[in-house]
Amino acid sequence: MTEFLKMHGLGNDFIIFDWRAGGPAAIGSAAASRLADRRLGIGCDQILVIRASDSADIRMDILNHDGSPSGACGNGTRCVADLVMNDNGRDEISIETDAGRLRAWRAEGGEISVDMGPVATGWRDVPLAHEMDTLAVPLGIDGLGDAVCHSVGNPHAVVFVDDAEAVDLARLGPIAEHAALFPQRVNLSVVSRIGDAAFRMRVWERGVGITMACGSGACAVGAAVVRCGLGPRSNRIVMDGGTVGIDWNPDSRHVVMTGPVAYVCDGVLSAELAKMLG
Repeated sequence: MTEFLKMHGLGNDFIIFDWRAGGPAAIGSAAASRLADRRLGIGCDQILVIRASDSADIRMDILNHDGSPSGACGNGTRCVADLVMNDNGRDEISIETDAGRLRAWRAEGGEISVDMGPVATGWRDVPLAHEMDTLAVPLGIDGLGDAVCHSVGNPHAVVFVDDAEAVDLARLGPIAEHAALFPQRVNLSVVSRIGDAAFRMRVWERGVGITMACGSGACAVGAAVVRCGLGPRSNRIVMDGGTVGIDWNPDSRHVVMTGPVAYVCDGVLSAELAKMLG
């Protein structure tokens, strides 16, 4: 039997496989796409696989809706951290990811905080196709101004607008994601100020589409606010699914995200779906 767990962070939902004791070496793109399909599979934005690690308490692998790998997933990291901390009775753990070693801990009010590591601001870090100022990246897309670009384990483009709700993200998101300027594609966030240290964010995630929340995207927005001098180092980022707190330290470049998690269900894959995993 292949067991799974379903969780979400502010509506950004995940299928989670706990394979610390062993499991398939990888999930192919066809299997990932089928599992993520909301009609033919279980349905999710991303698939998270927990594995044993020699360098941290656990390892977490991340697959997008289309089966492509992702280096970082903030909401998913909070979910996995809560799951593992519940299992081992601890209040803090370390997590190995493709983006580096992360630290997660219990915060006030039952929320989970994660140090998502340093925000990389160089053009090669994003990466961009050629050298340019990452504080003013011309996207060349009608309806979008220049973007602030950096990497939070995966590439992000943040565009500040007057009204994030008015942006046709379903149309502009895929254009930005597949622009030649971004050789690894990009996550696009459109952002508007809604109060002191508070910003409204809508996001198009590469390999997924519009999601209710994106943790690494919220981290990218928090860093962009500070880099552009638009707010303090600690801000509330309001997404379709709810709010996270983001604190970016421009000296260490580390970004900490704090937010809730929720359990949805657990279950066992059908024989057909389990066979697709190999």
